[in-house]
Amino acid sequence: MTKTDSVRAPLGFDIKSSNLPLVALVLRTTDLNRLNIEFQERFGGMPGFFDQDGVIIDLSNVCSPGREEPVPGLETSLEFVVLNDMLRTHHLRPVAVRGGNDKQIAAALSTGLVHTHAPLPPRKQQAPTQMVEQERPQALPQPPAGALVIDRQVRCGQQIYARGRDLVVMAMVNPGAEIVSDGHIHVYAPLRGKAIAGAKGNGDARIFSLNMAPELLSIAGTYCTGDARLPMMVRGKAAQFSVKVGSFGRELSAVLINE
Repeated sequence: MTKTDSVRAPLGFDIKSSNLPLVALVLRTTDLNRLNIEFQERFGGMPGFFDQDGVIIDLSNVCSPGREEPVPGLETSLEFVVLNDMLRTHHLRPVAVRGGNDKQIAAALSTGLVHTHAPLPPRKQQAPTQMVEQERPQALPQPPAGALVIDRQVRCGQQIYARGRDLVVMAMVNPGAEIVSDGHIHVYAPLRGKAIAGAKGNGDARIFSLNMAPELLSIAGTYCTGDARLPMMVRGKAAQFSVKVGSFGRELSAVLINE
């Protein structure tokens, strides 16, 4: 009597590779006090900027084979506990660490982080085979999310964030108010509060207003304050701001809007 292989029932799960949208925190210093101060300065006034986003702590710039003298720090569990807690206060969820020396990797693993390597280079495409296959219809790209339109005044103490899209405000943005967008910002009224465009790093974003008199403008981390650095030629006028590369690096450039 011959034996036959038994047919296995389907498993209750599958394991597949997956790409997750994660934020990379690329550190240029291991000074936790400095990091905390800079996080507070940049995101302290925007409690809704992050929404429990997963983050990879990238140590490539502070400890890599190309550095002659790696920056010391983040080599104990306690240091990573402090860093992780600081990120969580800003609604970030540290999940992994990339790069680093042996001590840093061991310290990160002891706090529950996963060590991940740099992404592999893409595979070379194979030469086309002789088999002729019917072309598969390509999926149509999804249309971008429409702009968030605000019809009312943005009052002092209020914050509005257009996540992943442009922001259009049809009424005044008062002093003490803050409007934030991952894309462009259009204000068809006086802009007298803070306006932050390209919040996730889009350097092509712009800020438009029919009456430019802001407390602060920022595009992809490049900013100017209205009381000190706002050009007089655009103060109180219809203008737009964008990021340009000048003699001193990245800076905001103002242009009047033709009436």
